Amino acid sequence: MCSILTKVRPIHRAVALSLRLGASTECSRYAATQSRRLSRGVNSVVDPLRINARFYCSRTAKTEGLLFRQLFEVESCTYTYLLADTKTKEAIIIDPVLETIDRDLNLVMELGLKLTLAVNTHCHADHITSSGLMKKRVSGLKSAISKFSGASADILLSEGDKIAFGKHYLTVRETPGHTDGCITFVSADESMVFTGDSLLIRGCGRTDFQQGCPKCLYDSVHDKIFTLPDNCLVYPAHDYLGQTVSTVGEERKFNPRLTMSKDEFVETMNNLNLPKPFKIDISVPANLVCGLHGL
Repeated sequence: MCSILTKVRPIHRAVALSLRLGASTECSRYAATQSRRLSRGVNSVVDPLRINARFYCSRTAKTEGLLFRQLFEVESCTYTYLLADTKTKEAIIIDPVLETIDRDLNLVMELGLKLTLAVNTHCHADHITSSGLMKKRVSGLKSAISKFSGASADILLSEGDKIAFGKHYLTVRETPGHTDGCITFVSADESMVFTGDSLLIRGCGRTDFQQGCPKCLYDSVHDKIFTLPDNCLVYPAHDYLGQTVSTVGEERKFNPRLTMSKDEFVETMNNLNLPKPFKIDISVPANLVCGLHGL
């Protein structure tokens, strides 16, 4: 069941605005560009509080016996995902962020979970992962990332690997293009896919740094993600417009970039002219060593 706040109280409106204003320059510029692009034909003078209001959807996972939580980090607009087996309490966390480590570990404790793996979809450029610090605070926790990422971790993942927790598992699909080491995680029943920066809601990750390749990204999304069932839920690593989830069918039909021809996509991606991520010079060196550089 999904509960939507259709009327935003003043305090909620203020919080929503502060979330947007507190985001990084890259988030803000991307959001503005997306808003303009997606609002063709609409009066450009729109109440900014209505645009910036973040709606939350409370849902349970489709898969029986699977606990699922979607968590948000405001500065980099990053989603962190917590998944667990409701019977064994074994849990994994996807794309944890350093600034929200206390929140995440408190939730794990409150729910009585045993966190076994912290996994990253790629070597992030806009925030520092908390996986290394989590390992210091959680006994037996291991870290994982793609073997092509160039980063260190306990487990280096490749195509077809399975990430198990209790009776559940995610299957690794290599989806390079945003970076060489991007991976996507697909649930066993293909009801959920965690796409990292490869596929965003009505967008995709940039391809102008960290071995980015627009041709590779286009092929990765079309061959590894768009081949999933239409109703498979898409959970990205970021969103800058308050969207929380999409479906493969929606993105295959409505994603303005990935519905282009490959040549059009490459031309578009090669001419975005975006500023470099605000934290790239700090985040990448740290994330190459599991987020522990300088800690």
